[in-house]
Amino acid sequence: MLKITIVPVTDFQQNCCIVFDDQTNHGVVVDPGGDLEKIIAKTEELGVTIESVWLTHGHLDHAGAAMAAKAHFNVDIVGPQKADKLLLDNIELAASGYGLKGFANATPDRWLEEGETVSIGEHEFEIRHCPGHAPGHVVFINHANKIILMGDVLFQGSIGRTDLPGGNHQQLLDSIAQKLMTLDDDYQFICGHSPPSTIGAERKTNPFLQ
Repeated sequence: MLKITIVPVTDFQQNCCIVFDDQTNHGVVVDPGGDLEKIIAKTEELGVTIESVWLTHGHLDHAGAAMAAKAHFNVDIVGPQKADKLLLDNIELAASGYGLKGFANATPDRWLEEGETVSIGEHEFEIRHCPGHAPGHVVFINHANKIILMGDVLFQGSIGRTDLPGGNHQQLLDSIAQKLMTLDDDYQFICGHSPPSTIGAERKTNPFLQ
């Protein structure tokens, strides 16, 4: 089975995820935004061997510890889409604007594009490019288990911010309509902040989608 453990990190309370196969205990870290020691401790507690770092997008609260995680686990950084290069190149500058330290610029080893796939063992995830919150934002969709690693595109009762550099409100709404609302209601998703939800629940009740 595919297992997901959420590790809330930093003052942004970002949902970093450890996603792994419970038979092999091999997996990935998704969006290590900071507090790497908490992420390492959880992987050790679970006994998970990390094979790569996946990024949904380039904002500091999702990618601020990506390079440190890469170094610690000796793995590649995969994602997001290359339109987020400017964000990833300026994580330290963005952090300094908040008076924050301990965040580092990130350089992916592999950019992702719409329609590509990434895998954890036999568990395959489809990549969908969902710009609007960030230009290169991607979501990871595992159709077999109907699970989405959402990042900051869609939330329980809300949608991603579009007032940050590279944000575009209409583009975000289009991404949600064209890339997410085409999925069945029973797809569950883990978002970058706040509790998980389902496509069906948001289709029915999310005020931004009515």
